[in-house]
Amino acid sequence: QSQIVESGGGLVQPGGSLRLSCAASGFSVEEYAIGWFRQAPGKEREKLSCINSSGVSVNYEDSVKGRFTISRDNAKNTVYLQMNSLKPEDTAVYSCAAIKNGFCSAYLFLYDYWGQGTQVTVSS
Repeated sequence: QSQIVESGGGLVQPGGSLRLSCAASGFSVEEYAIGWFRQAPGKEREKLSCINSSGVSVNYEDSVKGRFTISRDNAKNTVYLQMNSLKPEDTAVYSCAAIKNGFCSAYLFLYDYWGQGTQVTVSS
């Protein structure tokens, strides 16, 4: 059974850092594109970053470009999101999702597997 589990969220002060993990089971992250998303209360889910199956192509939304970095550890079958210079407006539930065809997409309905999410709160 294919599954995704996120971890690493928590409470952090503005300007701080967190590293989120997206651990996959039942499939290989080397064969899927993995995207990171977030949803704040009262707002739509927002795509933040994605890494395609080759691991070469990555993309970021403008809101996190230069602050967040996506990476992949094939041996651990895990994708990470390193978040630096966090702001209160980064507070949200962060989720990751996987696409079988290996190509990143802006369309959420194309993602095949979703995790439950992990809460990130940025506050002093």
